[in-house]
Amino acid sequence: MSLTASCTDTRIAGTLYSRRRTLNALALVFSAIATGLGLFFLAWILWTTLSKGLGAIHLSLFTQMTPPPGESGGLLNAIVGTMLLSFMGIAIATPIGIAAGTWLAEYARLKPLGEVIRFVNDILLSAPSIVLGMFVYTLVVLPTGRYSAIAGGIALALIALPVIVRTSDEMLRLVPGAMREAALSLGVPQWKVTLQVLYRAALPGVATGVLLALARIAGETAPLLFTAFGNQYWSLSPTRPIASLPVVIYQYAQAPDDGWNALAWAGALLITLFVLLVSLLARSIVLRHKVPHE
Repeated sequence: MSLTASCTDTRIAGTLYSRRRTLNALALVFSAIATGLGLFFLAWILWTTLSKGLGAIHLSLFTQMTPPPGESGGLLNAIVGTMLLSFMGIAIATPIGIAAGTWLAEYARLKPLGEVIRFVNDILLSAPSIVLGMFVYTLVVLPTGRYSAIAGGIALALIALPVIVRTSDEMLRLVPGAMREAALSLGVPQWKVTLQVLYRAALPGVATGVLLALARIAGETAPLLFTAFGNQYWSLSPTRPIASLPVVIYQYAQAPDDGWNALAWAGALLITLFVLLVSLLARSIVLRHKVPHE
């Protein structure tokens, strides 16, 4: 009787093992197919952007303003406008995001309010950018009666803010508790522990989060249509409409003018290269400060 039961158990175990091996093989096959499809379309997009944008790169692209239909020109005002808007967005979001992340990590670690704020921040992290643009349009553009660069900077700051909050919170929570305890045991105040100990330990991760937020907002178009709007001429005034590469790409890509189409591809290539460089910089910071495991 026991021999029969043992044989039955062996057959059941063999059947389960075969089933698990089959499911594992199928999962690996589908994962490989999904990865291959993703890489294929990514390579296709990059090749199309590079092949069409590289031919439109020339010196006047960086020295002339966006042209009217049928004339040659460049993207100088749009490039400078994108840099200004991105700087404004990061300048607004970085101190607020780091402060909020510090409060979540150090003062609301196990509190229900902290969990609620983290949940709301995750919702904001996945919120459509056009919704944030409409919010700033209602909050800033309508009361002032004009589109402006500062409205665009606020919209981009709202997009970058949850990224910086999440990164700062996670990086500070990863700092070993022994470092806090050692500093506090010496009689160091909590604020000084945060500034001189925790920020130093979490600086590479926080800086990486800021760079990733910068890479994200550099290519945003929808919120700028409702806030900064665009400007064909040179303008650095924060209270007036300002040109930006994403908006110029959006406008020129759907225009019937071949010169505008070429400028749109050139702008797309510039943004792609900028995002690539920022991502590589963030990656290099992480690898440089990564502690090797023994």
